[in-house]
Amino acid sequence: MIAIKRIYEPASTDDGTRVLIMRLWPRGIRKERVDLWLKELGPVVPLLRAFLDEKITWAQYRPRYLKGLERPEAQEPLAIVRAAAKKDASRCSADAPTRATAIARSSARIC
Repeated sequence: MIAIKRIYEPASTDDGTRVLIMRLWPRGIRKERVDLWLKELGPVVPLLRAFLDEKITWAQYRPRYLKGLERPEAQEPLAIVRAAAKKDASRCSADAPTRATAIARSSARIC
């Protein structure tokens, strides 16, 4: 099972493996707060920026993000996430809660 959580929220004992899926490391977060960083699964910066700046809608963002997961360099990290999904894991994001949830739901579909 994968739970969605902001990386800025305190870690809890029931988080399981904390996986960060973002291209850029979030400011102010120590590496010890994350068990695994899979930056290749994060949206490419121009796509994320367009979504966050509301230049594209969620309906436009989602298929573009999922298409990006078909890249060869994303396949190994995808396998890691799928394996982690069989155990307890928290998918962490640095975005605002509503945006983080939307983005994480998109990436959670890969499992």
